[in-house]
Amino acid sequence: MVRAGGPPTQGQDGSAPSGRSLAPLLAVCAGYFMVILDVTVINVAVPVVGRELSASLTGIQWITNGYTLIFAGLLLTGGALGDRLGNRRIFCTGVAVFTVASAGCGLAWSTGTLVAARLLEGLGAALIVPASLALLQHAFPSPTERSRAFGLWGSMAGIAASAGPLLGGLLVTTVGWRWVFFINLPVGCACLLLTLRRVPASARRTDRPVDWPAQCAVIAVVALLTAVLNEAGRRGWTDPLILTGAGLCLLAAAVFVLREHLARTPMLPLRLLHSRPMSGGAAIGLLFNFAFYGMIFTASLYFQHQRGLTALRTGFALFPAVAMTMFASVLSGRLARRTGHRPLVVTGMLLGAAGLAGWAAAGSDPAYPLLVVPMMAAGFGTSFALTGSTTTVMSAAPDTYSGTASALFNTTRQVGSAAGVALGGSLLAAAASFTAGLRTSMAVGAAAYVAAAALALFCIPRKTPRHSPG
Repeated sequence: MVRAGGPPTQGQDGSAPSGRSLAPLLAVCAGYFMVILDVTVINVAVPVVGRELSASLTGIQWITNGYTLIFAGLLLTGGALGDRLGNRRIFCTGVAVFTVASAGCGLAWSTGTLVAARLLEGLGAALIVPASLALLQHAFPSPTERSRAFGLWGSMAGIAASAGPLLGGLLVTTVGWRWVFFINLPVGCACLLLTLRRVPASARRTDRPVDWPAQCAVIAVVALLTAVLNEAGRRGWTDPLILTGAGLCLLAAAVFVLREHLARTPMLPLRLLHSRPMSGGAAIGLLFNFAFYGMIFTASLYFQHQRGLTALRTGFALFPAVAMTMFASVLSGRLARRTGHRPLVVTGMLLGAAGLAGWAAAGSDPAYPLLVVPMMAAGFGTSFALTGSTTTVMSAAPDTYSGTASALFNTTRQVGSAAGVALGGSLLAAAASFTAGLRTSMAVGAAAYVAAAALALFCIPRKTPRHSPG
């Protein structure tokens, strides 16, 4: 195996990154910014999109979740393709697909065409994210500097999450919701140009084929889970179609495990899951994304439908929650050198649980100031735990499976996001009142945070594992 261009490095003494190592960081952060922006920016836009395109609540859920569904379903394939064909090549392909799909979203004329374009966006995102972490993994071989790079990568999620509601609200109320998607075009073009010019080509493992049967099983699991959670509120949890879909989802998951056990070159070697830090860190990512993005989705609907706020005012209402994520990842990356990741992840999850529990207990018509602190606690806690869980998963994997490890972590996170949005919408639809459904959704999210905290105590080591390349 020959590497086309060695990985740029950073000084072991903590010096500033060189020009060669800064380029991958900037490119990766720009690509990741677009991906996360499209998760949060749509939340304040979907009520307006729903009115203009005459979309039902289920249609609004699919506009939000169609992107996340394909994103989550194809992440493992994106990681496998990055390991096989080179992470820079896959990253660039993903950026190009995402940019073209964003233009398609902005030009959509119906709910169906918008959902289709969102699915294509999800494909681009599935190629971008695992390759982005793998590029950082190789660009920063020092554990200390790698943790800092992952912290900056995580902070991009915070910045995008913070900018999303405000930017979405501003665009929707001024130039229209279509510019929520058109804004990605200049960012995508700049990211692609920087990557092609300044990021060296990545190693390839052409001896590792893509496990297509396993990929089909993953897509089936994610699609069935999302469909069941989306439709349960409208049809009821005991509806025969809902029960059939749940059974098929479990069957597809069993098929995936069996296939990976028997495959000569599995997409996700099950031996990797024997690592408690890797499997536990991935599960923690699922739980905190489930809680946080479920909160953002339901809170956005609450502020616009129940309180009558405009899209822009809803963006300002949500800003305290997402603004906290801007610096929490970087802060946890710095603190981890002294404390390790376990106490930071546990603290973050307990803060998130307290926040959503506070909202659930705030009453049927709380004053807005009573909701600010709970939202801030959830936003800060989620981002505070992101760096530790990311570093734990990536450090537990061999370098030759860095793309796969990144894909596993981000697959579980996006499954969590899709499940949080879908279940939140279903709880709103099934409840006797909107407020009752909202409080139930927040209580479920708080329970997910508590479960993540307990899992962190069991799975995240006191010191981050350092796996040798292999």
